Amino acid sequence: LIALLGLQLYFAARVAAMAVVAPQSTSFQRSEAWRLATEKGSVRWRQQWVGYRQISDNLKRAVIASEDDGFTNHDGVDWDALEKAWEKNAKAEQKAANQRPAAKAAPGKPAPKPPKVVGGSTITQQLAKNLFLSGERTLLRKGQEFVLTLMLEHLLSKQRILEIYLNSVEWGEGVFGAEAAAQHYFRKPASQLSAYEAARLAVMLPRPRYYEKLPNSGYLASRAEVIAGRMGGAQLP
Repeated sequence: LIALLGLQLYFAARVAAMAVVAPQSTSFQRSEAWRLATEKGSVRWRQQWVGYRQISDNLKRAVIASEDDGFTNHDGVDWDALEKAWEKNAKAEQKAANQRPAAKAAPGKPAPKPPKVVGGSTITQQLAKNLFLSGERTLLRKGQEFVLTLMLEHLLSKQRILEIYLNSVEWGEGVFGAEAAAQHYFRKPASQLSAYEAARLAVMLPRPRYYEKLPNSGYLASRAEVIAGRMGGAQLP
């Protein structure tokens, strides 16, 4: 218990410091650097911190519209989104379970695909996970994520949370942060992103390395148009 309390105090101190000091790296970034170094023998890295006002409002609105439309109003956790995600995942798992007996009865038939897991994490939860935690899916890690989310919400402003998120989130292999993404995909600073460019970047967030290899994806283009249409209703902190 003492060790657990000490760990939470350490996390709280780290989060409090982020109110004035930008994090040099996140846990996710360090794990990615290790992966690139071991798999490819080198690390190609693009990241440049820019202030909140140096990031286009278009990108802020696009990310909120795509990832967390209640960002400015919730306390770090969107319970309605979590409930909907839980229900979708339960239905997908039940559907997959119903298909397994039929697949076993027909050996030549391809095995059913594993159910697609839908997330209900807010921007703050995603930031908490990326900053401090591993990618493993356990109840213990999820519990720590909730604690870190509350710390972020209570010790930092919404504007600062969004600023750190946009400067540290992955947008491709070795591409982190809004400035690096804007330069990598559009050869311009993050402050000059158009609404459609911002929407494309926002749509990439769940699978950035996948969409980096498919720049002409029809889904990416159509989904970006949907997000661009929803940006007007996104509230900025």
